[in-house]
Amino acid sequence: MPELPEIETVCRQLRDVILGAEITRTRVLDPKLRGSGGLTGRKVEGITRQGKAVALVLEGGGVIIVHLRMTGRFLWHEGKGIPPHTRLVISFSRGRLLLIDPRRFATVTVSKNLPTAPLGSDLLNDGDPSQLWLLAQKSKAAIKAFLMDQRRIAGIGNIYACEILHRAEINPWRKSNTLSRDAWITIAAVAKEILKQAITCRGTSVSDWRDLFGTAGENQRYLMVYGREGEACYRCGERVERRKLSGRGTYYCPACQNEKGGPNHGTMEL
Repeated sequence: MPELPEIETVCRQLRDVILGAEITRTRVLDPKLRGSGGLTGRKVEGITRQGKAVALVLEGGGVIIVHLRMTGRFLWHEGKGIPPHTRLVISFSRGRLLLIDPRRFATVTVSKNLPTAPLGSDLLNDGDPSQLWLLAQKSKAAIKAFLMDQRRIAGIGNIYACEILHRAEINPWRKSNTLSRDAWITIAAVAKEILKQAITCRGTSVSDWRDLFGTAGENQRYLMVYGREGEACYRCGERVERRKLSGRGTYYCPACQNEKGGPNHGTMEL
C-alpha cells in the first residue's frame, strides 16, 4: 500500500504535469467509481497530500480525493490505448491521468471541500514530539499500531513503521504510554530522516508501487528490516524476525529492539 513517501512523490510529480491544466474529459471505466465524472472544463489549481490520499483542488471550488489503497497508482499517459486495470481516465490537453488498480480497492470522491475529518500528526512536516508524547500517554496500544493509526499519525503504514522503530531501537510491541518524551524525540527525528530519504528515492517498490511515470522507486535498497526475515541485522548481525502484530507482518531485530537492545527498548508482549 502506498504510504506517505509514495503519495508525496506522486503529488510532487503531478504538480509538474497538471497544475493549472484544464480537464478536457473524464471517463469512468469501473462502476464502483460512479460519481467521479462531470469534471470537464475545471482547472486543477492545487495538489496536496492528505495522509495517504491525493487531493486535486479544482478552480472555483471542489476537490477530487483519491485513496490509492492496496494496489492503486496513477500513471501519466500520452500514448494511445490504456493499460489493463485502468479504472478512471482524466484527460488534459497534454495527456491523460490514469488510475490503475488491479484489486479495485482505490476510492475516488468528488466533494466541495477538503475532508474535515481530523488526521493525525504529519511526521514529515509537523510531528511535535512533545504533543505525540502527550497523546501516547492515553494509549496502551503497541507503539507500532499507534504509529499506523491515521487518527494519531497520518501517512505511516507497515513498511515505514517497521523501519522507524528499528532505527529508533524500540520494540514494536511496547505499549505507547510507556515511552519517554526522549523516545518520542528520537522517533520524530528518525521518522523525518527515513521519510525524506524515501521521497528522494521516489518511494519503496517491494510490490506494485510505481511513480507517476511508471518507474519503480528505489528506497527498497535502503530498507533495514522490512522484507528481510532471516537475514542479518545491519546494525548487530542478529537475524531479523517477522511476527504478526495487529494482523500485520512486523519485521524487527530481536537484539536491537528488545529489553537489552537500546536506550528506547521495551519488552515484547505476544
